[in-house]
Amino acid sequence: MPDYYAVLGVPRNADAETIKKAYRKLAMQLHPDRNPDPAAQEQFKVVTAAYEVLSDPQKRQMFDLGGDPLSAGGPGAGGFATGGAGFGAFSDIMDAFFGQSGQRGPRSRVQRGNDAMIRLEIELAESAFGATREIHIDTAAVCERCRGKGAQPGTHPVTCDVCHGRGEIASVQRSFLGQVMTSRPCAQCRGFGEIITSPCTECDGEGRVRARRMLKVKIPAGVDTGTRIQLAGEGEVGPGGGPPGDLYVEIVELAHPHFTRQGDDLHCTVSLPMTAAALGTAMEIETLDGPHHLVIRAGTQSGKLERLTARGIPHLRATGRGDLIVHIEVMTPTRLDDAQEALLLQLAQLRGEENPDGNLKSGQPGLFSKIRDVFGNR
Repeated sequence: MPDYYAVLGVPRNADAETIKKAYRKLAMQLHPDRNPDPAAQEQFKVVTAAYEVLSDPQKRQMFDLGGDPLSAGGPGAGGFATGGAGFGAFSDIMDAFFGQSGQRGPRSRVQRGNDAMIRLEIELAESAFGATREIHIDTAAVCERCRGKGAQPGTHPVTCDVCHGRGEIASVQRSFLGQVMTSRPCAQCRGFGEIITSPCTECDGEGRVRARRMLKVKIPAGVDTGTRIQLAGEGEVGPGGGPPGDLYVEIVELAHPHFTRQGDDLHCTVSLPMTAAALGTAMEIETLDGPHHLVIRAGTQSGKLERLTARGIPHLRATGRGDLIVHIEVMTPTRLDDAQEALLLQLAQLRGEENPDGNLKSGQPGLFSKIRDVFGNR
């Protein structure tokens, strides 16, 4: 058995920091990734074994007393697997060579909960002016019996006897590159380092239960279908009574019997009798803000649009509102009595419209005129 103090070049009363610095310096020189010399690789194994022994107080004491702390199995004996003191040495070796070996030790039972999402149906007026709604949700909540601890009241988790509370099992094996060191979560405690021997009967050791609760949601003006409102900390409580995630409320706007929405503009249709469109009229129409006096000018044609400024939906992330666009639809009578037919006939005669020619608008020649011109030029 070599003198591990001499291997690292430190005195026998060297403290832990001096031993770590000495090992790191030698490891940087001898590691197979930096020094492919076979002799250097063998020396690296010896240096690693020396650091494993001298960095562990129990193994160092055994070595000082003349014993061989690696004789029962370890890097010098071809490999080992342990969840006890050997893992501490392995962790320190990784720290010494790489500066840090990543997150180690038992993982916490307390974890952040998942986000949750629900859909909320609202009316068009609520989208336009905002509202406050009460909703009921079923999510994970902290177990009141164990207060999120997972253990039956009056009991406590016990340290895992396999990994001794570290939550991981380390193993070192020989390979053609030297010693390969790996770690994996302890199978017995699932990486927690502790075992709940008496789980809470209410939550079965989870620290959380399903519960129904009521929330008030403030809906801002201008939302639309697909808008998501984030309620921070109102989602699922995490395992072990961990902090809750967020709750997202997705808006679903219900169809309105009179208005259709396009962006922040609203559209509606007003049907007028032919006579009212020809003579002009005034009428009251409903808007989201109440009745509005709409003036229809004489000679209004079917399909004409009347735009009522700022009578639509407020902009969600800006000031101002969209418009209300009124589509005029002129209704042509389909059933006339004799008197009505006589009056319309008289009107047609006065306007010279008894036999309309059906020519296209804007001075464009009719289809048959074009055909006649084509054949007439031949």
